[in-house]
Amino acid sequence: MHPYRTHTCGDLREADAGSVARLSGWVFHKRDHGGVLFIDLRDHYGVTQIVIHPEKSFFEECQRWRSESVVTVYGRVAARTADTVNADLPTGGVELVVDEVTIQSAADPLPLHLAGEDEGPEETRLRYRFLDLRRERMQRNILLRSRVIASMRRRLTEKGFPEFQTPILTSSSPEGARDYLVPSRVHPGKFYALPQAPQLFKQLLMVSGFDRYFQIAPCFRDEDARADRSPGEFYQLDIEMAFATQDEVFETVEDVLHGVFAEFSDWEIDAAPFVRIPYKEAMLKYGTDKPDLRIPIEIRDVSGVFAASDFNAFRSVVEKGGVVRAIPVKGIADRPRSFFDKMVAFAQGIGSKGLAYLVWQEGKVKGPIFKFLKPEDVDALASQCGVSDGDVLFFVSDKEKPASRIAGEVRHKLGHDLGLIPSGVYKFCWVVDFPMFEYDEELGRVGFSHNPFSMPQGGMQALQEQDPLDVLAYQYDIVCNGCELSSGAIRNHLPEVMYKAFEIAGYPPETVDERFGALIRAFRMGAPPHGGLAPGVDRIVMLLAHETSIREVIAFPMNQRAQDLMMDAPSSVSEKQLRELHIRMQLPHADKPA
Repeated sequence: MHPYRTHTCGDLREADAGSVARLSGWVFHKRDHGGVLFIDLRDHYGVTQIVIHPEKSFFEECQRWRSESVVTVYGRVAARTADTVNADLPTGGVELVVDEVTIQSAADPLPLHLAGEDEGPEETRLRYRFLDLRRERMQRNILLRSRVIASMRRRLTEKGFPEFQTPILTSSSPEGARDYLVPSRVHPGKFYALPQAPQLFKQLLMVSGFDRYFQIAPCFRDEDARADRSPGEFYQLDIEMAFATQDEVFETVEDVLHGVFAEFSDWEIDAAPFVRIPYKEAMLKYGTDKPDLRIPIEIRDVSGVFAASDFNAFRSVVEKGGVVRAIPVKGIADRPRSFFDKMVAFAQGIGSKGLAYLVWQEGKVKGPIFKFLKPEDVDALASQCGVSDGDVLFFVSDKEKPASRIAGEVRHKLGHDLGLIPSGVYKFCWVVDFPMFEYDEELGRVGFSHNPFSMPQGGMQALQEQDPLDVLAYQYDIVCNGCELSSGAIRNHLPEVMYKAFEIAGYPPETVDERFGALIRAFRMGAPPHGGLAPGVDRIVMLLAHETSIREVIAFPMNQRAQDLMMDAPSSVSEKQLRELHIRMQLPHADKPA
């Protein structure tokens, strides 16, 4: 007989009654009923109730067992009586009556309670992550992650995509987030960087003659945490295709993502092809380039109505080049005044000067700005926004960019607070036609808006003849339920077009040669048109697990300050290590900002 187990803690059933079994696992729950000790023994596969009678020589020892001690037990499987069957457990029809016990590892008092709803402070959970991961929910999430990655691999392999690995130690990138730098011991004063993404390498693979590629790629960015973004590192399903159009990239990714979501969820999923929304339309209708299409609210531009109105506060904004956005909501005219006051406070809290509104109720229109509007203004607003009796219009007025953002956040807040977001639905969309460039107010110049390696729509002619802010790129995002899963693009594979694009963004040719030398040299030796994208594995699993924080689907995540509390990272290193790397520390003074 195996020294640790003949069965797992999820195996035994009524058919096993009368047989003997050996189980090993963690002490989960312990109950003393009239002198008989009942223990729920848990392992990776499930829970089995074991029974220890008081006449056993080891009874008192078992009473002292602490939760999460690891034990091995041997005994006979017995069927439970009808009134003691636990229908919530697959093993609930039997119990193991113990004849022998061995304690493999005694547990100290626990800093976390693993049973019940109270999970404890996040800091404690992360410091003792090895304990936190024993919870059924966490085991389920991490196993789901494994199965999702296996499904992605299988689906792409079946489509003829080989899996390659790209370097982890590479050069620093001048674009995107801050790099994590790695000092070189053998090249004093020089640094490697951990890759923010395999961007250049996957393009070089296409130039090398491979037709397609994928990998589950670790990426490293020194950026702040969010609920849907982990600081430090994350994983993405990196995909690239040679001689591929944007439509072919979409078709491949839609097939993979639809298949994965259908395999691991019983929620309703959009059929492919997913809806495509131009960036400009997304910013107008939803106030964001990652719209949650489950919310049945579309923002409208009503700048024209207020440009000719007597409402000076809005008219003056429009005259200065700003906009007025209206957010129509059906059937909420009977909400109390406190509801509207809370919405106004919310808008002010996210940077708006206020939040105007009009209410259509019982054949009348009312609201704080109604007295400033002519009847024809009200009629025009109702017509343009499709509102009628029982509906409400909210208004945001500002420069176009902040107005879009604020209106988008108000739309989302309304959808959430009014219960307009249906559960059990995954709504996908592609956001396409991103602008190639944007004006950087802080730097006072034009810069790249999305990805500097994207092909501009119209190629060189567009770069030479159009206003840079009017040039669109073959850039796209795929979004699910308001969560951006991936950015991607059809790449710029022509050196002359790349030089021109970087020139517009303020980079001279010598800077391009210095920073992207390998890519430019490769493009000069015959480069195919190519494109791809990289859906985020962590975000996909987060959506499938119905979690709101990405840390719940990562085995060992950092906290929001980019610290690994369990391993005490980042940590100090010895003077000897610093000398080997030719590094001298110059820490900021305590009285000065870091």
